[in-house]
Amino acid sequence: VQLQASGGGSVQAGGSLRLSCTASGRTFGSYFMGWFRQAPGKEREYVAGIRWNGGITYYSDSVKGRFAVARDNARRNVVHLQMNSLKPEDTAVYYCAARNVPGAPTDAAQYDTWGQGTLVTVSS
Repeated sequence: VQLQASGGGSVQAGGSLRLSCTASGRTFGSYFMGWFRQAPGKEREYVAGIRWNGGITYYSDSVKGRFAVARDNARRNVVHLQMNSLKPEDTAVYYCAARNVPGAPTDAAQYDTWGQGTLVTVSS
């Protein structure tokens, strides 16, 4: 599977953005997709995840209640990350990742495939 993330941009605090991750190739083999972010000088951080089949979602405490991850109803190879009530501390490069075995890990090392990042900048 190949992944491509898109939708990043600049927004003021309190605003919203929707990121998309488009999967191509052998997507039926993917079990779980995760979103991570990495701010300058910081380690890559787990944000949210979704089971490819069934749609069970997971969130980090830092984004719970503000972000929502879901598969596109029409384009089943696309996963969105809806980000609301954005804060300056949400500024980072956001990545989507996939793993082909069961599990819903928050450890980036447990993911097989990564998309390129998309930059989100939130100004105060």
